Amino acid sequence: MAFSQRLHEIRTGFSSNFWIANTLELFERMAFYGAKAVLVVFLAERVGLNEEAGTLAGIFSGLIFSLPIVAGVLVDRYGFKKTLMACFFIFCIGYFLIGLAGMQYGESIVNVVGKKAYALSVLILTAVGGSLIKPCIVGTVAKTTKPEAKALGFSVYYTMANIGGAIGPIVALYVREDWGIEYVLIMSSFTSFLLFLGAWFFYREPVDHSNEVVEKRTLGKVFADMLLVFANFRFMIFLVIFSGIWIMFWQIFYLIPFYARTVLDFKAFEWFETVDAAGIILLTVPMAALVKEWKPITAMTLGFIFASFAWILIGTVPTVWATVAGIALYALGEATQAPRFYEYVSNLAPRGQTGTYMGFAFLPVAIGSFSAGAVSDWLRLNYLDTNPALMWYIVAGIGFTSTTLMILYNLYLAPKPQES
Repeated sequence: MAFSQRLHEIRTGFSSNFWIANTLELFERMAFYGAKAVLVVFLAERVGLNEEAGTLAGIFSGLIFSLPIVAGVLVDRYGFKKTLMACFFIFCIGYFLIGLAGMQYGESIVNVVGKKAYALSVLILTAVGGSLIKPCIVGTVAKTTKPEAKALGFSVYYTMANIGGAIGPIVALYVREDWGIEYVLIMSSFTSFLLFLGAWFFYREPVDHSNEVVEKRTLGKVFADMLLVFANFRFMIFLVIFSGIWIMFWQIFYLIPFYARTVLDFKAFEWFETVDAAGIILLTVPMAALVKEWKPITAMTLGFIFASFAWILIGTVPTVWATVAGIALYALGEATQAPRFYEYVSNLAPRGQTGTYMGFAFLPVAIGSFSAGAVSDWLRLNYLDTNPALMWYIVAGIGFTSTTLMILYNLYLAPKPQES
């Protein structure tokens, strides 16, 4: 597509509500990844939950990425605007309550409830609010984009989300250094409050101009659809295998901060956490063009290989720049596989069930987060002080195991062209 044609699409293909929704997404991702950048360190060192900090953070992210399957029902029932405002309101309260656990004012409350019980409760509350945003923003993009600009619209959405993901940890670094780590959570709370006001005053309920009749989903319908997906054994095996790449990904937030400070003596660990998002922004388009003629499963397997070797590099060369290079290599793997993953899932969906199957596309992220939290705690407590290189080789081993399983899946379980 010519550059002038792409500019024409940008000018005419989207409504003002499209840009409002994507701006809200950018700042919400900034708040989320700012909080995520310091969450494990905050829970371990400020709250005093050293042995289960990664597990708790894994539950938080896992719920955020698994609950949208059900949260879409609320969007259907209450509309985009009300649901989006509820998301930001819960985020505002939730981030504040998490931060309160590390402040002197909150000590009495935390001690009455108990550290672990308090942390788990407020993390679940915040995750419930966070699960509401994806159906709202993705749905707005779909409804406010002209048909000929759909692909570009979702590219804009993906880019805005990653820009927020890249900026968030940097903002968190300066807030942590100037005010204290607990104020990173307070910053995310305040940002969510501003987003609540922005959604209230500027966001408009999107109007679907298509003639397509869309069935309103109920909880009963959602669970019935979920049973259909769970009954597809081969698809579920694929999703579980694919979660391996996300077990590796979350170590950037769960393990790298401790490694950076303990082994590399690099206190500004948030810089490492922004490398992946920045790499995705720079690498996704060129890698998509490079492997566009490949079979999706081949591109995904190559992405797994890149992502797995990243941790070998980090473990073999314990320096700041090697760690940056390793995370950049992981980003290259993610950029190689991500677009083809969604294409593959859509192709696997039986006729009439594409929406249901695409709703499960976030399931590997959730499985990966739940698993990565416990894995990170085990690795940190057993190897960080004694053999940090082995810690990263084990992470790489998870990746190479997933790569091998992906190859075996393609040989023996993947649907043949006539089956898909």
